[in-house]
Amino acid sequence: MSARTSRYESDALPTETVDAVVIGGGAAGLNGALVPARSRRSVVVIDSGTPRNAPAAAVHGFIVLDGTSPPEILRRGRRQVREYGGRIVLGEVATAGPAAPSAEGDPRFTVTLTDGRTLTARRVLVATGLRDVLPEVPGLAEHWGHSVVPCPYCHGYEVRDEPIGILATGPASVHHAWLFRQLTDDLVYFTRGTGLDSGTRARFAARAIRVIETDVREVVTEQGALAGVRLTDGTFVGRRILAVATRMRARTEGLEGLRLPVEDLPDNMGRRIASAMAGATGVPGVWVAGNATDLTAQVGASAAAGALAGSHINAVPAAADTDAALAAARKATG
Repeated sequence: MSARTSRYESDALPTETVDAVVIGGGAAGLNGALVPARSRRSVVVIDSGTPRNAPAAAVHGFIVLDGTSPPEILRRGRRQVREYGGRIVLGEVATAGPAAPSAEGDPRFTVTLTDGRTLTARRVLVATGLRDVLPEVPGLAEHWGHSVVPCPYCHGYEVRDEPIGILATGPASVHHAWLFRQLTDDLVYFTRGTGLDSGTRARFAARAIRVIETDVREVVTEQGALAGVRLTDGTFVGRRILAVATRMRARTEGLEGLRLPVEDLPDNMGRRIASAMAGATGVPGVWVAGNATDLTAQVGASAAAGALAGSHINAVPAAADTDAALAAARKATG
């Protein structure tokens, strides 16, 4: 799914080498910038202004900020990063890759934006998020983030007691059914050609989940609202909400030069950037946080992952700076 673009005042891109560049200005990226900025690191966030959750009315499941709109959370986050000296640059990354290290062997990276501007940084945090890939069902995409929802924890309470349909995309949709059944007594499972074993069918029957095998031809909209789906045999099934387990793919455009390790998840669920403790990627000097590596993380979890990665982005150079200072002192006393 393509995200809406949000516009705001952009800071100037520094010409000097900075301690860290954060690629992505969502919850993970902004929290990942905030932590090292508070340790007086020079930090630049490169933000395309296309957050994944832009269509959503509010963020949920995040204590204190539950019910706050995504644009408001990001506005506050940018302001707070700037209060500690961080810069937020509205732009898209064209290329990113390693540059010649310092004389002491400390890593350097060059990031080039699509408008030709460049930035050099000692460390990189990738917080680009992911892209949701919806099934190719006519009429589905126009309701994305409103009446077509991917997550019972992000949207579920708001759609409670509504007639809900699960548009199956694979094994993950069965798990979806159990979670959305908690929210409504009126749940229909559209198999869309995916298989259901006898055990699952029995469990569906026990929970009064209706199964429809006939394929879905299109989503029906009436007066701007989702009204239901029309099947390939012409039957109309009224539904107010459709739940879809999307295929999720980490946004990696422009990052090929970093040679980040990526991996496919089972059952065709998506592709993520592989990471270890605190978001370390296996590429020295590069971390990843948020949905680019944890495809199911909500806003709170993404922000926490950004904070952890940000603390390491401060701590690892601190050790390198100390090693360099010790080497210089020993050389001076010869």
